[in-house]
Amino acid sequence: MRLSPLLLLVFASGVVRAQPASTFTTTGNMTTPRFAATATLLLDGKVLIAGGGNLGRLSSAELYDPATGLFAPTGGMTTARTWLTAILLADGRVLILGGSPEQPHSVELYDPSTGAFTAAGDIGGTASSAALLQTGKVLIAAIPFAELYDPVTSTFAPTGAYASSLVTGPGGLLPGPPIATSLADGRVLITWNSTQTELYDPGTGAFSVTGTMTAHGAWADGYSATLLPNGKVLVAGGGDDDESLYASAELYDPQTTTFTATGHMAQPRGGHTATLLADGTVLIGGYGFSVELYDPASGTFGPAGNLTTQRFEQTATLLNSGQVLIAGGTPTTQIKDVLASAEIYTPARLVAAAVLLSLSGNGTGQGAIQHAESYQVASADNPAVGGEALVIYCTGLADGSVIPPQVAIGGRMAEVLWFGNTPGYTGLNQINVRVPDGVAPGPAVPVRINYVGRSSNEVTIGVR
Repeated sequence: MRLSPLLLLVFASGVVRAQPASTFTTTGNMTTPRFAATATLLLDGKVLIAGGGNLGRLSSAELYDPATGLFAPTGGMTTARTWLTAILLADGRVLILGGSPEQPHSVELYDPSTGAFTAAGDIGGTASSAALLQTGKVLIAAIPFAELYDPVTSTFAPTGAYASSLVTGPGGLLPGPPIATSLADGRVLITWNSTQTELYDPGTGAFSVTGTMTAHGAWADGYSATLLPNGKVLVAGGGDDDESLYASAELYDPQTTTFTATGHMAQPRGGHTATLLADGTVLIGGYGFSVELYDPASGTFGPAGNLTTQRFEQTATLLNSGQVLIAGGTPTTQIKDVLASAEIYTPARLVAAAVLLSLSGNGTGQGAIQHAESYQVASADNPAVGGEALVIYCTGLADGSVIPPQVAIGGRMAEVLWFGNTPGYTGLNQINVRVPDGVAPGPAVPVRINYVGRSSNEVTIGVR
């Protein structure tokens, strides 16, 4: 691996930041009280809060600005939605779908550049969950069948049929809304509100039955599923139809396709949030004041303090600073009152988002990105081409994590060939990618990475 003296100088200019203590502090209130909404971290670091419920379903949306600690209205959705799904696309737009109780067939897009929602078409089933694939397409786990959305062509297409034996009847009746969790290897774990689960393989477009959940009842609902840095999935909490809640948790291992029990939470929870923090722990909050952390290294839950307000069906979003925005919800499961309040969780170890290196040293302009064959900078004078392998230099990838960064070049998802620590340079990371075909050429094509839900800064390369 050859780094030019200029790249070494850029890397050496990093700054070490002081670490604050673990705290919960209030921040600005939302413009509208809401529960069961979505919260999406945008490329500019703001958070889009959309939909939810408050004496009926909401179509309104708003933006939280971490720089000011304030919320402000943005454009309204075309359809009112509660318990909806939001997916950040490679080009920075947000795909919105689903919503209860009717779970509309319509899909829409939010464009941060205009602040507007626009209709994006309809799906054949009722959307329940979705997952962004490493190809940039979106798997929509709808009922009674799944579909793929292609942001480049703005089209929907059917994919393989569910493999679960729970699919019954002429129309394909499923036991309840699934949860789609993207795995590190590109496949998607589908968990129903039952013990049976299955895997979706984007390479074949097929579903296959996988392990059976052990720590949850036959009709568990309201649980969380979180991809861990080691590639396993933490499934925690939930409840049965008789309204009994679980404190139990379990781990799904994609290598063995099995579930095994792990530590118990301090209290039963359902309708809670589970947020993967930058240090690899998972913040579990909701259904009460107390919050706890799951540590994958020990397989145990530990106390993380108390919320300033008791919350149920709130949102939780990891910010670029490493803090977590917790917003809205209801103080009880009866949904008699709806909260507009929000608060910030600051972990004991604050880790900022990944940073792409640039030749200027300030994180903008020409990126520290090389042609893989020549190790020359992919500049306007020496542009990259579609299908070519590039080497991207950055900082902030977690050591030992198998979760791949998502790389967008010209708003299109690039294939990640390899990622990890740059040999011989402590603290420096690199990502080897293939330039996607169809990228609009130019001397300053934008490049970003999204790592564990947070976007990096934007740099540029030349593309012809």
